[in-house]
Amino acid sequence: MCCIYLILAQSLNLLVGYTGLLSMAHAAFYGLGAYISALLMVRAGWNFFATIPVAMVGAMILAVIVALPSLRLRGDYFLLATLAFQSIIFYLLYNWISFTRGPYGIAGIPKPEFLGFKITNVPEYFLMSALITGLIFLIVGTLCSSPFGRVLKSIREDEFVVEALGKNTRVFKIQAFMTAGGLAAVAGSLYAAYVAYIDPTSFTFDESVFILSIIIIGGTGNLKGPVVGTLLMLFLPELLRFLRVSDPVAANVRQIIYGALLVVLMRIRPQGILGDYQFD
Repeated sequence: MCCIYLILAQSLNLLVGYTGLLSMAHAAFYGLGAYISALLMVRAGWNFFATIPVAMVGAMILAVIVALPSLRLRGDYFLLATLAFQSIIFYLLYNWISFTRGPYGIAGIPKPEFLGFKITNVPEYFLMSALITGLIFLIVGTLCSSPFGRVLKSIREDEFVVEALGKNTRVFKIQAFMTAGGLAAVAGSLYAAYVAYIDPTSFTFDESVFILSIIIIGGTGNLKGPVVGTLLMLFLPELLRFLRVSDPVAANVRQIIYGALLVVLMRIRPQGILGDYQFD
């Protein structure tokens, strides 16, 4: 799960931390990747690794659909537009029962198989997901240090100056959306194969808020912040287990701690623990 959320955090960081676009639709890309992989494996008998490129392409198409109207807006209106798309995708997954099985979910998702070797236990799955996560880090790091990444940072700092220098900022924003969406779909594919069952409740607005909280707490604008945020937000519930806090109480305590962390960081360190970019 750490590997899955590291991919989600880094992909959203590319959009929020590097481009300065605060999106609330990331769980939609995550869910779309999970559903595309699950449906191809269960109904068409595809190999897990063959479904990942298809899931990425599907999420990138959705990203373009989200970006084209949303990027006409700015600030709070842009945030609300992405929130609307998040809700649309969730209710589409929930109500299209004939295709997605809606609230019943998709069960019996096959385990990944590579060259005849079936990945069935947690250590094997962790190794596979860690290798994929490392590849994603390499891709994001390369993009962010490239001219493309420097343009995204410039758009974040002053979009009008970038336009004055002759860059089509709208195209760069769409490309950032597509890249973030495609990488989030990889996390969705990993999640579907790991849990072997998915339903729409794993990809709600709350999930988008949680992913955004990871990078706000850890920090944005570099590769280190999302790592710290992911480890902190995912290991915190495990700490409550060691303290012998009951599950119903732990869920509420966890939300209180998450909220308190956000308030404290916004007050004393708005850029997050290791972030380079400070939210306005």
